[in-house]
Amino acid sequence: MFEKKALTATPILEPLARRWSGRAYDPDRPVEREKLMALLEAARWSPSCFGYQPWRLLIWNRDEGFEQWQKAFECLSEGNQSWASQAPLLMLACADTEFADGRPNRWRQYDTGAAIMGLSVQATALGLMIHQMGGFDAVMVRDTFAIPETYDCLAMITVGYQLPEERIPETLKEREFAARSRRELGATFYLGAWGDPIA
Repeated sequence: MFEKKALTATPILEPLARRWSGRAYDPDRPVEREKLMALLEAARWSPSCFGYQPWRLLIWNRDEGFEQWQKAFECLSEGNQSWASQAPLLMLACADTEFADGRPNRWRQYDTGAAIMGLSVQATALGLMIHQMGGFDAVMVRDTFAIPETYDCLAMITVGYQLPEERIPETLKEREFAARSRRELGATFYLGAWGDPIA
């Protein structure tokens, strides 16, 4: 497994620095059940407004239910299908739009994002690769899997093991080996007043 560790301005936790969104999955390595459960446990203990936990994850395992996995796969955009076909697990992250008493939950996307970040870091710590996608047909996935209207369909996610470096196809090499980058700290984080960089 090759890494693209973040070049951070200050040291951070290893799984955070090592997490990146690869696309070259090993189709011959299923994700062990205990590792999948660890991902879900990491998401389960994420923070949320009032502890409401608005996130729901729908999971498809290619090796244990190919027909359902295929239906989920068909909801992806064509560009994502070009590489996601090799991922053993597909997930859909949804968020409950309402609290139990019917009030709108305006923090649902924030909270669900936190849960998926927990899942992502846990995946990295376990040697798995994860890629989140906005390129999917939300109407199609809702209709296909009878997802209630009170839930937002936020992102599709692939999970699996990285393909060995020497087996990565030419069509993926440019993106897989491209350098990672982020804005400078001061361009995103402000101290005291909007636009005043913390640097």
